[in-house]
Amino acid sequence: MSPPQFGAQEPGRDYPDRPAAFAILERDGLVAVVRVESRRRGLVLDLPGGGIDDGETAREAAARECGEEAGLVVDLEPAPFVRADHYFINDDGWSHNSRGQFFAGRVTAEAPELKVEDDHTLVWVAPHAALTGLDRDAHAWAMAAWLRRLERGRTTG
Repeated sequence: MSPPQFGAQEPGRDYPDRPAAFAILERDGLVAVVRVESRRRGLVLDLPGGGIDDGETAREAAARECGEEAGLVVDLEPAPFVRADHYFINDDGWSHNSRGQFFAGRVTAEAPELKVEDDHTLVWVAPHAALTGLDRDAHAWAMAAWLRRLERGRTTG
């Protein structure tokens, strides 16, 4: 089954595939999101994560991005719990199809020295606030899948 596709293509642009990985991290009933100061999108909320670098697994990329964007050391599940794609244009004007893999995990430490992306700020919010506040529909869809998974685990486990 193919992952769902979100976003809309702007006419005249190419959208090459860009593998990406994101994390949903829960602590004390809240989830980690990053507030991003984007020139194109304004002030938005995203899940921590981003592009997968050459030689990196999706899980490694998601963990690295959690450090770079939020200053968090994380332990992620071995495999993504869901995948979703999103047509996206970054602040530099590069358009691509973000082929997202979403991992559930937990924070093992805070490490501010890992944070290198000054336009990203860690914010802890209630899961339902994240669901409605996330900018990208693919991220909101993954959050909904995570919430459903969480609730089903409570009722069956």
